[in-house]
Amino acid sequence: MSMATASNAGMRESGMLKWLWLSLLAIVLDQVSKLAIAGNMQLHESIPLLPYFNLTYVHNTGAAFSFLSEAGGWQRWFFAALAVMISVILSLWLARLQKHETLLAVALALVLGGAVGNLIDRLLYGYVIDFLDVFYGAWHWPAFNVADSAITLGVALLLAESWGFGGKPKDGVN
Repeated sequence: MSMATASNAGMRESGMLKWLWLSLLAIVLDQVSKLAIAGNMQLHESIPLLPYFNLTYVHNTGAAFSFLSEAGGWQRWFFAALAVMISVILSLWLARLQKHETLLAVALALVLGGAVGNLIDRLLYGYVIDFLDVFYGAWHWPAFNVADSAITLGVALLLAESWGFGGKPKDGVN
C-alpha cells in the first residue's frame, strides 16, 4: 500500500465525514423551507406568527445583515466563490478530525450545511431567500433563514468547543 493510500485510509478511519448527514439535513431543511416560502408568499409579504416573530419573504443580494446588498451585482459571485472556498476548507477540516472531536464535527457540519444552502440560492437566483423576521416594536433584526440558523448554531458550538467544551480525551491523546 502506498503512503498516500495509507494516509487516505487513516483519514477515513479517523475522520468525521460521517457528520456530513447533518450538513445534508441543514441543506434540505433550508431549501425546502425557502421553496415553501417563495411558492406561497409574495415578495415582502409578512405573516405574523408570534408577538415578536413574523414570516417575511425577502431577497438578500448581500451577505449577513444585507452587507453589500447594493453593490451592483459583483457581490453575487464574490460571496459564491467565498462560500465554495469555505466549504472546501470545512470539508477538509472535518475529514481530518479525530473520533473524539464530536462537538467540533457537529459545528463544522452545521456551518458547512448553512454555507452550501445559501450558496445554492446565490447560484440559482442571484440572491438568498430570507424569511424569519424577529422584531420588537419598530426594530427588526435582519431577516434570516434556516441556513443562517445552522451557521449561527455551528459558530456558537465552535466557540463552545474552543472554550473547552466538547470532551477532550482523558488520556491526553489527540
